[in-house]
Amino acid sequence: MNKPMPAEFFRRIDDSNDELFYSMPRLVVHIDDGAIAKVADIYAQLLPQGGAILDLMSSWRSHLPSLLQPSRVVGLGMNLPEMENNPALTERVIHNLNRAPRLPFNDDEFDGAVVTVSVQYMTSPIETFRDVGRVLKPGAPFVVTYSNRMFPTKAVAIWQQLDDYDRSKLISRYFIESGAFENIDFIDQSAPTSPLSDPIWAVVGYRTREAST
Repeated sequence: MNKPMPAEFFRRIDDSNDELFYSMPRLVVHIDDGAIAKVADIYAQLLPQGGAILDLMSSWRSHLPSLLQPSRVVGLGMNLPEMENNPALTERVIHNLNRAPRLPFNDDEFDGAVVTVSVQYMTSPIETFRDVGRVLKPGAPFVVTYSNRMFPTKAVAIWQQLDDYDRSKLISRYFIESGAFENIDFIDQSAPTSPLSDPIWAVVGYRTREAST
């Protein structure tokens, strides 16, 4: 069994209230168009069509492909004006995961969940992943995509110390230690493209057993 990760792994340069940092809307994308297309392709491959999707750490774009035709997309984030500008969302919930990893949803409520280029900001990732498992239906995917960009003052220390491939191992550890996921897989979309675009990686796990509460 892995030893618990030290608390200092999840310290940040700016440990002030996240509500202050995210109080001003940032209506900009944090990856380029090519990377956005890669994220959409990954979601198209892994998320169920017509399902209820939870978009964690949501912003003004969810990058969900239109072909999914979800029945419901719930954005959980920190800035309401950003999420009000997100045409993919059917519901919007203001919630600080770092303050309260317990999600304001029922057990077995969603058919899939995503975190898009934001996992580096989680200060309680194992607890958060565990509760994502609680709100997902058995067999539902949780897809975590990331690139090589970040707000360095808000990214946790361990993320900044690792290279891009070791970050996939870190995310896999979150899945494993949450006790809520199996069949964890890694997707590499970092190969050079023409025109060049930001690299994208993803780690996915599937809730195939009862999640811890």
